[in-house]
Amino acid sequence: MRHHLKPLIALSCTALLLSACGESPNARSSNTGSEAPSELVFAVVPTDNSEELLSSFEPVVAAIEEEAGIPVSIQAVSNNAGVIEAQVSQRVDVAVYGAFSYYLASDVADVTPIAMDQLTPEAGSGAVSSVGVTIPGSDITSLADVDGKDVCFTDPASTTGYLAAAAGLIEEGIDPEDDINPVFTGSHDVAVTQMIAGDCDIAFVAQTFVDVLLPARGVIEDGDTETIWVSDGIPGTPMVVGTWLPEDLQESIRRAMSEYNAVTAAEAGFCADEDQRPAPEQWGDEYTDAMACEWGGTGAFAFEPATDESYDPIREICEATQAEVCRDDS
Repeated sequence: MRHHLKPLIALSCTALLLSACGESPNARSSNTGSEAPSELVFAVVPTDNSEELLSSFEPVVAAIEEEAGIPVSIQAVSNNAGVIEAQVSQRVDVAVYGAFSYYLASDVADVTPIAMDQLTPEAGSGAVSSVGVTIPGSDITSLADVDGKDVCFTDPASTTGYLAAAAGLIEEGIDPEDDINPVFTGSHDVAVTQMIAGDCDIAFVAQTFVDVLLPARGVIEDGDTETIWVSDGIPGTPMVVGTWLPEDLQESIRRAMSEYNAVTAAEAGFCADEDQRPAPEQWGDEYTDAMACEWGGTGAFAFEPATDESYDPIREICEATQAEVCRDDS
């Protein structure tokens, strides 16, 4: 494992941690690694403005507490850099954030992924894609038409909201820094709504926001957007643990994720009756009429096993884009 402090983190720690850690991963002092902790700190990073993020992870935390036998405190942190820096100092034991954040964290902290989103009972169903969306009837019908346009992205460090799209533009011969006017909106939902409002000609966001989340929240309706590009699949959202934790404690977290899913978590009482929902149709006939907990920020069916190699596609995107956020200039 490399241990260079990347520019992103080095530059952000002073400024970003002041805001991020104020709401966050300072629950205990730096862990020396000499003793097993009496409590685990679990951090999540919102991918949009959902106020339901923490409650969706409460059943996941309950499953870990059941298997680990110690309390788990959960904290939402407003940016990835804050969580990564806390992992460097061993103040966050378990984290769920974007795939690119794991790529960054793996370079500076002793962490490893143990699981990733599985949206349906089918293995691999948690893979995500980036999409380029326009208003219907736009003169942009392919990536080639994006040259010279105002383009809404989410964040320079977002895989689905920038990096995958940047790799696609580069493959099309378009420099994502010099040949377009990039507009970074900070979140997927804002990128889409700003595109619809006319602040940019096209928006690149995670596909699930356009197809599922924003329609479900009533933010957009059928016909508000037109998808003109879809990226290759990107590994699902990782759950990352600190390897400074005793191996038996790491194993108990893995066991919690393998033994429980959204349905068995509901059966185990990890979410209250009023917080349960009917299993969605896409989970298949086996789960018809079953009730389920919200199982993480994406409403997944389960977390399936993951390893460092699961995130090689992120490394390939960084090699293609040579994006500044990917570089190790130390």
